[in-house]
Amino acid sequence: MAFANINGAVAHYRDEGRRDGRAIVFINALGMDLRIWDDVIGPLASAYRIVRYDKRGHGLSQLPAGPALIDDYAADLSALLDRLEIGRAAIVGLSMGGLVAQALYRQRPDLVAAMALCGTAAKIGTEESWRQRMDEVARGGIEAIAEATMQRWFTAAFRAKRLDDLVGWRAMLTRAPRDGYLTACGAQMRADLRPYCAAIAVPVVCAVGDEDGSTPPALVRQLAGQIGRARFEIIAGAAHLSCIERPDALHGLIEALARGAAA
Repeated sequence: MAFANINGAVAHYRDEGRRDGRAIVFINALGMDLRIWDDVIGPLASAYRIVRYDKRGHGLSQLPAGPALIDDYAADLSALLDRLEIGRAAIVGLSMGGLVAQALYRQRPDLVAAMALCGTAAKIGTEESWRQRMDEVARGGIEAIAEATMQRWFTAAFRAKRLDDLVGWRAMLTRAPRDGYLTACGAQMRADLRPYCAAIAVPVVCAVGDEDGSTPPALVRQLAGQIGRARFEIIAGAAHLSCIERPDALHGLIEALARGAAA
């Protein structure tokens, strides 16, 4: 495990793989930590430098006091990349991580060689839907929304056939720090990156599971249309967390993107 004081809080990260290779940076979804990428990075680590981290208030990373914006999460990542002396990287963001990736590009385009935006959009949800979720979590903890979340995050086939795995991923969600989860919900509620999509001038792939219940394919297709150089890909047999259900398909898309960015 590695830790660094970033913007006044200690962040947990892993810096693995081939140190002289092009860097690929992974940003997690809401309520998840860096372990969600375990099955994706294996085939990539021999050729690329792999950086994963727990965003503020998640996993082993501290939560600074007060509310936060998506721009704050992006600033955390840019500070970490500067600390690791990583100049340009392929950025992979899932769900909330995709919002952070887009905000990073807006703040520091010099750090972004390409982006894989997975199960995400430029605007996710409405103020009403986020406030409802935050109220439920404030009253009953993350456990109160866990069952509905699992239904959006995983296909019916996964939930039926991989019950042990489902229990484990559910535990990761429910054990996430509640304050970190609520702070991240507030940041997503206020995030609207639609005005900036057209300015993205690096290669982008927008990928989504064909059964994604959180960011449906139509929403992700809309994001791809808003970004001039984006390619849209549907991952069959996956819901929201394609990195867990179909890591084989996802690492193939990421490797092709990183290889193209390096050309």
